[in-house]
Amino acid sequence: MVRGLAAVLLVLVAARGAAAEEKRLPVPAVSIRAGELIRDDMITERAFAPNVLGVAMFIEARQVLVGRMARRALLPGQPIPSNSVEDPWTIARGAMVKVVVEDSGLSIVTYGAAMQSGAAGALIPVRNTDTGVIIRGVVQPDGTVKVVDGS
Repeated sequence: MVRGLAAVLLVLVAARGAAAEEKRLPVPAVSIRAGELIRDDMITERAFAPNVLGVAMFIEARQVLVGRMARRALLPGQPIPSNSVEDPWTIARGAMVKVVVEDSGLSIVTYGAAMQSGAAGALIPVRNTDTGVIIRGVVQPDGTVKVVDGS
């Protein structure tokens, strides 16, 4: 009888120790498609045992997710790898954008078609609609593309 009680106590202590080591992570409450903006109501939390998570890097805070965009489909209840979300695009692929070239106080403005989607700060290729030449520029927060040196 004493051995039985000792075994039960040992199991309870082990269970409490395991619960203390759990890691709570934000997970999708619903399926989130690639390209979809993540809202607060799409996220819930779930406890994971450390040995289940392995060495992969997962997002640990809900506020890191809200307002960002899924790069791939995110499944309900699954931890979210840190490389699975990105800032929302300022420019979508194929969109007509204003292209600005500035040099020595001279500013030239033209228009082009974005060949790649990008968030502010991203370097993207743009096809000049007049000449067909592909140039590379940095996406600005206002949605214009500023040509970088040498492009």
